[in-house]
Amino acid sequence: MLEQLRRGVDEILVESEFIKKLEEGGSLRIKAGFDPTAPDLHLGHTVLINKLKQFQDLGHQVLFLIGDFTAMIGDPTGKNVTRKPLTQEEVVENAKTYQEQVFKILDPDKTEVLFNSTWLNFMTPADMIQLAAKHTVARMLERDDFSKRFKGGQAIAIHEFLYPLLQGHDSVMMKADVELGGTDQKFNLLVGRHLQEIDGQKPQTILTMPILEGLDGVQKMSKSLNNYIGISDTPDDMFGKIMSISDELMWRYYELLSFKPMEDINRWQQNCAEGANPREYKVALAQEIIERFHSADAAKKALESFEARFQRGAMPEEMDEMTLQAGESGMPIANLLKESGLTKSTSDAMRMIKQGAVKIDGEKVADPKLLIAAGTQQVYQVGKRKFARIQISS
Repeated sequence: MLEQLRRGVDEILVESEFIKKLEEGGSLRIKAGFDPTAPDLHLGHTVLINKLKQFQDLGHQVLFLIGDFTAMIGDPTGKNVTRKPLTQEEVVENAKTYQEQVFKILDPDKTEVLFNSTWLNFMTPADMIQLAAKHTVARMLERDDFSKRFKGGQAIAIHEFLYPLLQGHDSVMMKADVELGGTDQKFNLLVGRHLQEIDGQKPQTILTMPILEGLDGVQKMSKSLNNYIGISDTPDDMFGKIMSISDELMWRYYELLSFKPMEDINRWQQNCAEGANPREYKVALAQEIIERFHSADAAKKALESFEARFQRGAMPEEMDEMTLQAGESGMPIANLLKESGLTKSTSDAMRMIKQGAVKIDGEKVADPKLLIAAGTQQVYQVGKRKFARIQISS
């Protein structure tokens, strides 16, 4: 059980306390909070939700907290500027979709959904002052992002100091035994331990989960960076995106996103190291993810659709393979086609795209300004006879 819960975890604070809680038996209260800052969840969010599912399957009580109050403050974690708060209307709308999407993984009958506005809305100014008195400015400035902004002369609004205090207060109100969060949330999670101790509660133990890289294999998965796989994406889009990731990134996705045993995953990775084709394992990963968020039938049809696109394109078994260097924002498709030799120039590339003669993995390219993310490996086709399998590196 312990090994299962350790899988994919970056750090356990404090591990001896965590083991003792497990050994004592009984159902632990497992907290995870999500601020509904955007309407859609992506696979990066599910790294943490998958861990909640493991706890739930072992008989523990999952407390899924929607930070509808704290979302209006805006989490300053990792921000080098003051974050713009959301409106109440935006928060309410986003929270609705979160509940719908999270139950594609968690069992709704075994999940308690909470909103921190339930208690934070009723805090008086005196309550807020008492809460603020439980922490110091010096401790706040130990946070890496606050420290950098302070030293750099960048603004830190007073309300940003309230965010970790309120997140920690949530743990007090929920009487959490364990809290899960991303590695970037470590400071906030420790504040929860601190406030619980002051309140006389047994402090929560903390499991931090890694931040999942996006399709580029470099930057964290993010809708704003367009390197994400949304859990509401169509099966065909999911399949195509997963097939586009690098072979190396595939094993990272397997560890953090798959429910397959690690013994199997390690064996498959060894098989590939010994010469097996990683494509079949990437297909298996794509089908597992699609089945989870759609259905087994949808996964089967997505595979059939993907293979049919390749067959229609009459792709040769052998083609040129190369690696091209891209900037942080990716490589424009016209530049890629020119540098790979598939077209004579960028203007020639733009003309071929407008004529519908350019395809990526059998899919016609319609946008002449398309940016190709670093970390992808795909088959590019120009006309009927020019093909190249191209890896984009950062």
